[in-house]
Amino acid sequence: MTQITHIISDLHLCQTKPSLFALFEHYMQKIAIHSNRLFVLGDLFEVWIGDDCLKIESSNTQLYRDVISLFKNYSDFHGELFFIHGNRDFLLADEFEKQTGGKILQEPYFFDLSGRKTILMHGDSLCTDDTSYQDFRSMVRNSHWQKEFLSLPMEKRIEIASGLRQQSKQAQTEKSMEIMDVNQKTVNDFITEHDVDWLIHGHTHRQAIHELTVNDKQVKRIVLSDWGKQGFYLSIDKKGINDNYFGI
Repeated sequence: MTQITHIISDLHLCQTKPSLFALFEHYMQKIAIHSNRLFVLGDLFEVWIGDDCLKIESSNTQLYRDVISLFKNYSDFHGELFFIHGNRDFLLADEFEKQTGGKILQEPYFFDLSGRKTILMHGDSLCTDDTSYQDFRSMVRNSHWQKEFLSLPMEKRIEIASGLRQQSKQAQTEKSMEIMDVNQKTVNDFITEHDVDWLIHGHTHRQAIHELTVNDKQVKRIVLSDWGKQGFYLSIDKKGINDNYFGI
């Protein structure tokens, strides 16, 4: 049987954008079922304030339960399911794994894909020109910060997360697109250090397949698209790579 791998990222699912969930539901029910493996490379949700939100039965958490149900159906009946943390959902943890039937991978994740040494990652760590963001990333990825944050009442976490999102949006308006994109030297150094054939990531929302020459070696850097009016998935099999947009 041909192994078909799907890779998605940057859906930014949230209660206020039901059209995004409709795209996701269509993808999981009609498209993803034709794959054997599904990787989600971060920012599945616009925000995730901790797995304990799953214990709350309310309209505010219904989206999470609906998403988890679709993933569980996939992992039970169709294929293997994997997740990598993004900058929006870095607090996804054990309970989310358990309920979806998936596995959260450590970043970067190395594996063989169609005979090529491949790295999967969210991609934000490659954007080293954005020093203020890198400082923020170091803070929130720190285990002590996370433990302290998760000890706060749910309402306080929601307040903090909302404030951080507003700060992020404001900061983005003040930064050039070049600063928020990957740093090419960082990419080249990363590829050289790990001697990979393919680097696949999301985060920047600049979908493309870049053909690079690094130390006389041909390498692909494959960037995923975010989801908006259309959804997007990368499909990889022994024949090659296909980037796919879809709507409903």
